[in-house]
Amino acid sequence: MKRGNQLIQNKIHPTTVIAGYKMALKEAIKHVKSQLVISMDQIDENLLKQTAKTSLSSKLIGPEGDFFSKIIVDAMMGVKTTGLDGKPKCLVKNVNILKCHGKSVTESKLINGYAIQTMRGAQGMPLTVKKAKIACLDMTLGRFRLQPGVAVLIENPEELEKVRQREMDITKERCKKLIDAGVNVVLCTKGMDEFAAKYFVEAGCITVRRVEKADMKRIASATGATVLIYFADQNGEESIPPEAIGEAEEVSEERVGDDDFIFIKQCKNTSAQTILLRGANIFMLDEVERSIHDALCAVKRVIESSSLVVGGGCVEVSTSIFLERFARSLGSREQLAVAEFAEALNVIPKQLAINAAKDASELLTKLRFVHGKAQNEPDSEQSKKYKHTGLDLLNGKIRNNFNAGVFEPAISKIKSFKFATEAAITILRIDDLIRIEPEKDKPKGRR
Repeated sequence: MKRGNQLIQNKIHPTTVIAGYKMALKEAIKHVKSQLVISMDQIDENLLKQTAKTSLSSKLIGPEGDFFSKIIVDAMMGVKTTGLDGKPKCLVKNVNILKCHGKSVTESKLINGYAIQTMRGAQGMPLTVKKAKIACLDMTLGRFRLQPGVAVLIENPEELEKVRQREMDITKERCKKLIDAGVNVVLCTKGMDEFAAKYFVEAGCITVRRVEKADMKRIASATGATVLIYFADQNGEESIPPEAIGEAEEVSEERVGDDDFIFIKQCKNTSAQTILLRGANIFMLDEVERSIHDALCAVKRVIESSSLVVGGGCVEVSTSIFLERFARSLGSREQLAVAEFAEALNVIPKQLAINAAKDASELLTKLRFVHGKAQNEPDSEQSKKYKHTGLDLLNGKIRNNFNAGVFEPAISKIKSFKFATEAAITILRIDDLIRIEPEKDKPKGRR
């Protein structure tokens, strides 16, 4: 954007700059897709781990990149599905991240299923249930009471006890309907009193109350259950439809650190995954969670697009040199805008070197020399190695980042070019500036 302003100051009309930027963007994307993208017919798990490790390398847990990259890739492959168009789909929201402070970050683990931080409704319930049949209720499962505003006229005080007994019987019938339907795990978003819990204790069921609605929806989706808000059917009676009951291989309560967790393992519908993070304190766990989320998104994009590019400033420098040569082939004023676009791409590798406290000018010069040589002789074997050259900021030199395993999703790189160009063009389209001058001091009046 700064370079665009310089062009405008040199009496070049903004529309010419915009046209040059659009032309440069089109050629840049074409170059990246044809020369730099690494397409994969079959996703290699090793490449996915290297992509996750690249994302984690600049984070707090970079030194443990090997450990976490395996967890991240296993989690995303566990939630991988095939869309209606036949292409792979990975939903990051199907990977649940839980935090439990204590121990080291290498004590974190991946669980094949969904987990929530809560405990059983009563101590008499079993710790583990195999072949779980799960009912998800968005309602209160306790002693039935008439809704507010509903009045019942009782003439004989002796019948008041019958009303109370009927309220208890309604609760008992609801619990019995759930048990008779084969349900052995009941999840409830609202309260569940001891009166209702005792029937499930006798039947050997696990109940969980006060489940967050967001967790309830994910559990229902993963297990194939339907969230029930009432028991009434079309006939005006109460029943539990069999198709509303979800299934999982196992539901158990386990204690991790100072907290209790309910684990729903090997769900029926989708393979939900849970990453249980350990760490010294909650602040560190928050940072680890953000780092893992970034890596999950990177792996997701690679799986869905089946394409990678080499990182470490390789794409930016190669595209910059290509656009410089393309600009010299133009005979119009757009040449200047394309040239400035190419020069702006060098900011990325230069800033990477500065952040690593290295000699940015020297590294950028070497990188440009190698990529220029690769584009001069595009068909040679040496050129194929040179085009994957990027920065090695640990040792302060350049290297073949393909062999080093530094990868980024190709779709993310291309979208970064598009969004940055669109942002610059949007600002350049602003041709009027309204400035409010500060109010001048009024002269002091005479006394």
